[in-house]
Amino acid sequence: MTKENLIDCHNRIKLFIHNTPVLTSSLVNNRIDAEVYFKCENFQKGGAYKMRGATNAIMLLSQEQKQKGVVTHSSGNFAQALSLAAKNLGVKATIVMPSNSPQVKKNAVIEYGGQIIECEPTTKARQSTADNIVNNTGATFIHPSNDPNVILGQGTASIELLYEQPNLDAIFCPVGGGGLIAGSALATHYFGNNCHVFGGEPLEADDAYRSLISGKIESNKTTNTIADGLRTQLGHHNFPIIQKHVNSIFRVSEIEIIEAMRFIWERMKIIIEPSSAVAFAAVLKEKKQFKNNKIGIIISGGNVDVNNLPFNI
Repeated sequence: MTKENLIDCHNRIKLFIHNTPVLTSSLVNNRIDAEVYFKCENFQKGGAYKMRGATNAIMLLSQEQKQKGVVTHSSGNFAQALSLAAKNLGVKATIVMPSNSPQVKKNAVIEYGGQIIECEPTTKARQSTADNIVNNTGATFIHPSNDPNVILGQGTASIELLYEQPNLDAIFCPVGGGGLIAGSALATHYFGNNCHVFGGEPLEADDAYRSLISGKIESNKTTNTIADGLRTQLGHHNFPIIQKHVNSIFRVSEIEIIEAMRFIWERMKIIIEPSSAVAFAAVLKEKKQFKNNKIGIIISGGNVDVNNLPFNI
């Protein structure tokens, strides 16, 4: 995937996405002893960065493929993104969702016109259910994170961040399926100025951390994390990019995730979901090694069930 691929992708999807704001906080800067810039994809259409990759992937389908529709599996944000992108482009979307997906995300999928098929909350069940739909309908499967066109789309968030702040020393992303951090790593490689990419990952779902150590894609035996959007694993398209262009992945505990989420809610007055808080939690945890740096953080989404918060407000 080239610099030209990223530029073409960004130009292709511009009409269908928001160029989301970049926010700062003197309180955050003082706490970390660095300059921090939050790329707020919680203000993106569909409430998360995944609208970027979903839109790009659908736009590149043939007319025949569009007529037969698209299908994906997702715990929430890509489900919403593909549903909304498909609606915008006049394409039918079928969404396989684990039975334990947050109700707020299921409701949004329905509102955006997606048809939900529920499955058991395992990676195997998600894929087999999606495969059955493809076989029965001829719809095109679009993977939430392990699709080159999705990866390119997700990278456009960092392109916009680097256009606004070209001299960042580091960009932090949450790591789940690997699409965001792979796209961000590509964007940083081509558009950054000696900028490095780091990931934040829950200790309870640390397959990406272990994969970088072992040199092969690892799985999680359990995914008991509040960060529901990160309960997936890397794929063969994004893992080589991550190996080549991501410096490190830092693991954070559930308590650290919740504290980071609450800090943003209370101090910056913006709504972020637990998966988004993971990247900020990693910066808080590792702040000593990033002292006096200029740091970008991708706030990946804000689709949270306010009736089921991990803290009282």
